[in-house]
Amino acid sequence: MSWLELLNNLETGAVRAASQDENGQWHANVEVKQGILEAFKNGTNTEFPGGFVDKDNLAPRGFSALDNVRMVPGGTSVRRGAHVAAGTIIMPPAYVNIGAFVDTGTMVDSHVLVGSCAQVGKNVHLSAAVQLGGVLEPIGANPVVIEDDAFIGAGCIIVEGVVVKKGAVLAPGVRLSATIPVYDCVNERQLEKGEAIPEYAIVIPGSRPSSSAWGREQGLSMSCALIVKYRDEQSDASLELEEVLR
Repeated sequence: MSWLELLNNLETGAVRAASQDENGQWHANVEVKQGILEAFKNGTNTEFPGGFVDKDNLAPRGFSALDNVRMVPGGTSVRRGAHVAAGTIIMPPAYVNIGAFVDTGTMVDSHVLVGSCAQVGKNVHLSAAVQLGGVLEPIGANPVVIEDDAFIGAGCIIVEGVVVKKGAVLAPGVRLSATIPVYDCVNERQLEKGEAIPEYAIVIPGSRPSSSAWGREQGLSMSCALIVKYRDEQSDASLELEEVLR
């Protein structure tokens, strides 16, 4: 497949930068990422209207009413090679980078970054200023994945291939990376390194004492995330999405 065919197929959703196996585990599609890098290699820096410069073959996407994507004006850009499904709402300013996949019914609020190759499921709410890290290199690194029906609160930062499973809720300000520990206060355990945020978990930002004796003497603490409960009828009601917006 040529890089041009790849970009077209990424936009339609025919191919994706990551896929889920029969056990629910997500894996990077190395060939797709190689094709994206090939597109960068074959592009030439070009001046576009509005005073910006980018590769001539990676210009921002345009949408029509037939796409059933509501992209409100005001500085938003969806880059070539990104999939945005029908029923998606994108508020300004927001940026969806190459290789990203945003499924139907998802809200991408103001100041949201959906990084390169990040995967976002159906009926997800990405609140204001959420940052989903991108990954094109190293070539085999897994992207950030947000599964169906998750609710990501304002200002959350999710990077380094973290997976947030179906229906999970992240309170505003939660930060997740490969090195930030997550403690499940319901089941009284620490998640394994690289383990996904469980389905329907409700996560809040937390802190823990410094790992060094000197740090503890100074009263220093380190960032962590805490699972404080799992969704129930009350929490579901408070997070119900409004279909009229879609």
